[in-house]
Order: sequence, then C-alpha cells, then structure tokens
Amino acid sequence: MRILHTADWHLGKTLEGRSRLPEQAAFLDELAGIVESEKIDAVIMAGDVFDTVNPPSAAEKLFYESMSRLSDKGRRPIVVIAGNHDNPERLSAASPLAGDHHIHLIGYPSDHLLKVDVPLAGQTMNIAALAYPSESRLEQVLSENFDELLMRNHYDAKIKALFESMAKGFGKDTVNLAMSHLHVAGGSTSDSERPIEVGGAYTVAADSLPAAAQYVALGHLHRPQTIKRALTEARYSGSPLAYSFSEAGYAKSVTIVEADPGEAAKVQEVFLSSGKPLVQWKAAGGIAQVHDWLEQGKDANAWVDLEIQLSDALSMEEIQNLRKRHSGIVHIRPVFHSADEALQPEARSSVPIDELFARFYEKQTGGAKPDDRLIRLFRELVSEEDSGEGEGA
Repeated sequence: MRILHTADWHLGKTLEGRSRLPEQAAFLDELAGIVESEKIDAVIMAGDVFDTVNPPSAAEKLFYESMSRLSDKGRRPIVVIAGNHDNPERLSAASPLAGDHHIHLIGYPSDHLLKVDVPLAGQTMNIAALAYPSESRLEQVLSENFDELLMRNHYDAKIKALFESMAKGFGKDTVNLAMSHLHVAGGSTSDSERPIEVGGAYTVAADSLPAAAQYVALGHLHRPQTIKRALTEARYSGSPLAYSFSEAGYAKSVTIVEADPGEAAKVQEVFLSSGKPLVQWKAAGGIAQVHDWLEQGKDANAWVDLEIQLSDALSMEEIQNLRKRHSGIVHIRPVFHSADEALQPEARSSVPIDELFARFYEKQTGGAKPDDRLIRLFRELVSEEDSGEGEGA
C-alpha cells in the first residue's frame, strides 16, 4: 500500500497581506500530479487545512475541489484531521457528503480507531487518527496544578493512553498507522507555527508515540523531519509552502509511505517545486546594490525580506520605486550606519546644542541623520523656550 502523507496547508494564509492562494492552488495541482505518477492508494492529511477557524470562501472552495480530485470519485480514500488552526466543527461539517467519496474529516480528538478499506491496494488500513488534542477539545482538565512539568506529564500520559487504546484494534493482516497534530519533543520549529506547547505543557515525548504503528504521520511543525527518538517510524511532512522568512532555504516536500501488513514501512521524500521561495537580501552596499540586483533580475519570482545599510532614511518615493520594480519585496528594514563613540556626560557642556540634538536623533532612529530643515526647526524651538524663560524671570 502506498500512502501519501501531507500536512499544514494553511489555505487562506497571507504573507503581510499578500495572498498565497495562487501558490496554494499550484501546490494542490502538483500534489494531484504526484498522486497519479506515484500510484498513491490513500492520502492522509495531518491537520491545519486552513489558516484560521473562519477561512475565506475561496480557501474552502479550493479545499473541497482538491479533495474531490484527489479521491478520484472515492477510489482513493483520504483521511483529514483538524489542526490547531482549524475549526473542528466546521471541518467535519461536510462529513455526510464527504463520506460518500471515502473522505474522512475528523474534527475532534477521540480514541476511535478508523478502519479504512483501500480498494486500489486491495487492503485495509487501520489508522489511529488523533485530531489536535488540546484540553478544550478533549473536554478534559488534565491538571488543576499549574506547575509546567506536572501539566506536561499529565498531557503526555493522556496522549499516550489515547494512542494505546486505539492501537489495541491494530490487526496482523492490516496496515497500521497513527497520525496526529501535536508538538513532539525534539522537533525543529519555525516562526510561522502558532505555538501549541504552552511553554512545554502541550509537548509529547517521542517514545509516547505508538510503537505498534508501522508509521506515525505528524502535523504542526513546518520543517520536514523525522523524529529520531520515536519507537517506530515517525515524521513531520512539513508545510508545502514557506510561510515565514525563518523558513528561507527550507526544501519543501511530501512523504510517501510504502507499507504492507506485518512489515516495516519504507519512507520516501518527494520534493515540491510549486510556491514562491522566501529569500533574504542583505544589502551591505546600500541602495545602489539593491538597484544592481534588480537590474540583474535577482530572485524575480520570490518573496523578499530586504535588509539595507543606509546613512539616511529612505524617502517614500524611493520605497515605492523599490516595490514597483519588484512586487515581491515584503519587508524593507533599514540598518543605519552609526557612530560608535559615546559622548561622556562631563563633555556635553562643550558640545553645541544642535550637535547634541543630531546625536540624540541618530541614536533614537538607529543611525539616521536629521536634515537641515529639522535642525533649523529644533533651533527655533530652543530659541522660543529660552525667550520664554527670560520673560518669566
């Protein structure tokens, strides 16, 4: 049986107000191609279908169209669980219709083992599918004590018990899998994930994942990675797109699992080509270097985080020109050259007042220098203050 594991689509997510839906649609097109070319028998999606509990209608439409396409009129079963970004009730609301296409939408965590017939493989898949298990979604207070270590131990024990309960239904003649959307200790995080571990309290130990499963499909962490301390093959498939600049340089992928009853699973990583890369430019040479890069067409089809060394602040016209020449520039972060010398308190009386103001302005703005107009305005204010003090004396 060949199973495709994916997660963390975050449909509807934007990048500083810029829509990613065209890129997400391109990924789902690529995913449909992979499913066909790799002869995939079943698809499992480990949570965070959407980016918010109230996703835009265009994101929901894209999801349902993709589910229909991937299921191939029910011949290829699909299992989807809710992640921490998803509304569990909203995700599972379409279950009566989706079930007719062998699409299983699981909103809330439970200890119910899902048995799925996989017609393309002529086998049955047992899957311990645990949707995002927060205390509120479990409808259970795991600890009345706010001690972080105690809360973590109780949470870990609860998750382990849920998996063990489901694993009792695993069979010798079936493919046995587990999946969940949670934070496993030791996983590598990125800025684009909304923390669910609450200071470590919602963290699960690697050896609490069910050893009886041939493979554990995980969602939440956006970097593709294998959990090395797990007692069985356990892996985060990662997000299909880079969703923050902390993911710049990450290779994005989906995971293919080949498993037969009673045999160890074989795992293959399939890299993705869709989606714009997120890149970071550090222009030590200032605005001239940025213009040179734009002339060269550097990273023309990318989202750009620009850090630029400057002596003076950029004007609005210069900023607009940069964005016009490269529509993918998301951030422009000036780093101003600043004098390292510190003015000693005892020496201040010998320094002209406008020079003190210039140094203060430079310090407050990170290195920008005030122009002549601003210095003249400061002098006028000082003069008015001095005149006022003289009249009242």
